[in-house]
Amino acid sequence: MITDKEFTLRLIRQLSQALEKLILDKPEESLMQKELDFDSLMRDIFKMSFTEISSKTKEELIEIVNERQERDHKDYYEMLGNLFYFKGKTESNNDFLDKAKTFYELYLQTSGIFALPVINRISEIKKALE
Repeated sequence: MITDKEFTLRLIRQLSQALEKLILDKPEESLMQKELDFDSLMRDIFKMSFTEISSKTKEELIEIVNERQERDHKDYYEMLGNLFYFKGKTESNNDFLDKAKTFYELYLQTSGIFALPVINRISEIKKALE
């Protein structure tokens, strides 16, 4: 039996992977031919819409993540980084890109993983924000 936390974590990982494929411009036909419904996904994960999530400050979002189990923080940060990076690029929104940079940096810190694609995205975002 899957608990609510396990379901949410699985959903976060699936969304993060789907966004990663979109970012790399390698969408899967099945999932990506349909537009991702960010509002319903955010409601499933955070109990609020993407619009509500995106209107929160970085600090407020970090506080929301900190309310979750510590072992899951890296998954939340990776997903938020991918989400704001994707939305920031597609909507040319520097606020979203700034949030993506923050969440990618937090992902690298909490995961302890050397992720070159994430490091490259952070560099790209820094240049775009200059």
